[in-house]
Amino acid sequence: MTAPTHNLAINSRRLWDAIHETAAFGGTPKGGVKRLTLSDEDKQVRDWFRAACEAIGCTVAVDEMGVMYARRPGRRNDLPPIALGSHLDTQPTGGKFDGVLGVLGGLEALRTLHDAGYETNAPIELVNWTNEEGARFAPAMLASGVFAGALEKEFALSRADRQGALFGEELDRIGYRGDEPCGARKFSAFFELHIEQGPILEAEGKTVGVVTGVQGIRWFEVTLTGQDAHTGSTPMNLRRNALLGAARLIEKVDAIAKARPPAVGTVGLIESRPNSRNVIPGEVFFTVDFRHVDDAVLDEMEAEFFDAVEEVSRELKLEADARRDWMSAPVAFDEACVAAVREAAENAGHGWREIVSGPGHDAAYVARVAPTSMIFVPCKDGISHNEAESSTEAECAAGAQTLLDAVLIYDRRFA
Repeated sequence: MTAPTHNLAINSRRLWDAIHETAAFGGTPKGGVKRLTLSDEDKQVRDWFRAACEAIGCTVAVDEMGVMYARRPGRRNDLPPIALGSHLDTQPTGGKFDGVLGVLGGLEALRTLHDAGYETNAPIELVNWTNEEGARFAPAMLASGVFAGALEKEFALSRADRQGALFGEELDRIGYRGDEPCGARKFSAFFELHIEQGPILEAEGKTVGVVTGVQGIRWFEVTLTGQDAHTGSTPMNLRRNALLGAARLIEKVDAIAKARPPAVGTVGLIESRPNSRNVIPGEVFFTVDFRHVDDAVLDEMEAEFFDAVEEVSRELKLEADARRDWMSAPVAFDEACVAAVREAAENAGHGWREIVSGPGHDAAYVARVAPTSMIFVPCKDGISHNEAESSTEAECAAGAQTLLDAVLIYDRRFA
């Protein structure tokens, strides 16, 4: 074990208080958070974040996708900054920790450096990515995708929510469309702290997950069209029931994933029209989410799903529009960044294990353009994207301390 090069300790109570203070922006009666991208609540937490960063001497910039960058100078400001961060947007019934911990853990790291008057070699930059969740504007990780050159800016700005509001218009409405081109800024490295969103760390009694990569993700949208008809007067053999077709395909999604462990497959959004109790559904829209660590397996899953759409549509006399609308390839993180996280966890005496991320994260896109890794901490029962999402003060503090130490370990190379 390498001896630590400093004795900087983050303030766990200050971090915990910040998590609960920001949870008030979009707080729900069940103790969760509803803070959709570019909503009024998102503006509130952005304003809070800007003020908190400026209070410790950081300069805050905003790019044309609304991404916020809070920079703390170093000895060598000619160097690209070492970046850390995550996102402040949530699911419609989200928790207090998903994404938020990565931003506020990064803020606590900067506050600790500020309190100690500690000067790093490279500048340190804390990032709040826009629209990581994809809950309001699909696809997910929209801004980091543009930053990495994987998505076109025009495509991103034209994304509409289910009510027809455009991403670009909402950026303007809340006053967070900046002038800086998204992707013009360069990083020496990027570290993202996050709750695991799964049960592995808790089940094994580990405090820190040293994340080595992210599994691949593919999203699909499907519209099945049959015929609206009266439920009482239309014989079963003459129906064109779009919801029946969706039901069969939802079961097929489950079977496709179960046949290829550790694959997962989910239908998470469904809309049945006209959604009346005495009308046979004439149109159904639903989404599909497939994930696996191997692109070749994802190819198989996609092909089998499209075959199933064709077969079900033919059998039930439905019309089908099925398409893949987004994908993120499997990612292997930078070995030097992973090593810095591993060393930081060991130095702090945390129980740790290497882990591959099941969910997608902004770090997956940033890894295309900068050395990157992630740090996971447990969440109770592995529950996330849920108002019951929970982590402890000690676990959050362990993650923030590992984040700070990993950044400082990586910063040694610029001495």
